[in-house]
Amino acid sequence: MPRINWLLPLCVLLLLGGCASEPANRNDGRYSMKHDRPPENPPDLSQVKDATPRYEPYSKQGNKDYEVLGQSYAVLPSGKGFVQEGLASWYASKFHGHNTSNGEIYDMYSMSGAHKTLPIPSYVRVTNLDNNKSVIVRINDRGPFHSNRIIDVSYAAAYKLDMLKTGTAPVRLEVIYNDSPEHQAVAAINSDNAVYYIQIVAASSKEKLQSLATVLEQKFNLQSRVTTAENLYRLQLGPMANEDLANRMLDTIRDGGYPQSYLVRDASAKGG
Repeated sequence: MPRINWLLPLCVLLLLGGCASEPANRNDGRYSMKHDRPPENPPDLSQVKDATPRYEPYSKQGNKDYEVLGQSYAVLPSGKGFVQEGLASWYASKFHGHNTSNGEIYDMYSMSGAHKTLPIPSYVRVTNLDNNKSVIVRINDRGPFHSNRIIDVSYAAAYKLDMLKTGTAPVRLEVIYNDSPEHQAVAAINSDNAVYYIQIVAASSKEKLQSLATVLEQKFNLQSRVTTAENLYRLQLGPMANEDLANRMLDTIRDGGYPQSYLVRDASAKGG
């Protein structure tokens, strides 16, 4: 069948169904197209790989609570353990090349998606409940702002989920959560391994160190302890089970205003 004959009925179907019904906040005049549509000459998407889950700090942009069409949305502080079922839709040419909610450029051929409340970026496994096909997308945008839809996926993701012709599909979302390397190191602490702390400062006043400890715990997201030896109190941050990660954290702390800091291997740890 000639391509033009295939494309026309697909566009008509989409206008009746999925991505063509757009939220009002996506019709703000900054797009050259009035209605969304599939690309005219899409590349071969069969070899597009899923997004690769990894730790990324949540972005400063796109993660504040917001309001659309009189509806308030509270962004989740974490995606850990998040599971949701509902309708998925997809978006394509109209938004291709424009900014997403966190300031990145939307690429309809990448494995990405939009969600109303998940923190950005989040990695989500999306399973089409009609055919059990599954993909992993990276959430970097907000939407879809329809009460009966829970996610907009990119054109490439919709292709792999086999939902281009239907426009929408029932799906299950499962967040793939990756903790920070520092937290992974803390969680990996084992009594058979060496444990590392970063010594910040020593002083004769325990009270002053405890006050500073509260500030540093919040700043560097590590626990603190105050040890004593030779009539001095020593403020240390940790514990960390991996020396490489501890050294990277040491660089962060030194750059953060404590250049005199150094690494301490806990003498009480087994195996040391």
